[in-house]
Amino acid sequence: MRLSTVILPIHRWSEGQKIWRRAEDLGFHAAYTYDHLSWRSFREEPWFGAVPTLTAAATATERIRLGTLVTSPNFRHPVTLAKDLLTVDDVSGGRLTVGIGAGGDGFDATVLGQEAWTPKERADRLGEFLPLLDRLLTEDATTEEGRYYSAVEARNIPGCVQRPRVPFYVAATGPRGLRLAAEYGQGWVTYGDARGPADVPVEQAPAVIEAQLAKLAAACEAQGRDVATLEKVLLQGSTAERPLASLDAFVDWAGRYRELGITEVVIHWPVPDSIFENDLTVFERIATEGLAQLG
Repeated sequence: MRLSTVILPIHRWSEGQKIWRRAEDLGFHAAYTYDHLSWRSFREEPWFGAVPTLTAAATATERIRLGTLVTSPNFRHPVTLAKDLLTVDDVSGGRLTVGIGAGGDGFDATVLGQEAWTPKERADRLGEFLPLLDRLLTEDATTEEGRYYSAVEARNIPGCVQRPRVPFYVAATGPRGLRLAAEYGQGWVTYGDARGPADVPVEQAPAVIEAQLAKLAAACEAQGRDVATLEKVLLQGSTAERPLASLDAFVDWAGRYRELGITEVVIHWPVPDSIFENDLTVFERIATEGLAQLG
């Protein structure tokens, strides 16, 4: 099992760069950031762009993997996104992972002036968005006319440092998203029950993930793919579980999900006076000792 963190893009870079460097020093496998234009309780607070933040983080670090968790079609287009991702992959020396999902119905869903899409409409768009992004990042020139997204002689030279392209970690719980994960993903991401993870009793939370993993395995089998070839990533912070309360709590939590087949857990970097408020000393101890105590 690998341990990673999410660093919210809320800090001016004079302070933010210290956190990204500290994440590398603590030995995290990867540091991700949310790709939103604003987000939930941080709506009226500082919030910076994901791609520039990752580019800056790439120049401030040397080893840690970097990524989005997750990017969505809510305000992205595959043609411009592909160029940005190719660039971050180059600046980082091939350390970029791209988390991708259908998006939700928050602020990003209407910021460009459109009506918020239904779950079906979001799934429709992701079903076109992801295959086109795959082509754009693997071909020098791409032309495709779609219902929602098109590309006309879109150039992406010299291509990604990572071959054939940067890895996709697909966030999905429904059948269409899971099929996309099985076909295009190098990893799969979940945060719990998409219908309302915070409402699931703590003792029932692992069963939700176990059921999702079974559906992922079935989707992979339908594609003729071994589910073991995908990373299975659990993002902490959306359920009633409290794995960051202590080192022992983390070890119990991570061990439970490792037994189910999760290969990477992602914990939120503490943010004072927010839903992600946690003791930084405990957090750093989890980062340096947590996985070792799993045995």
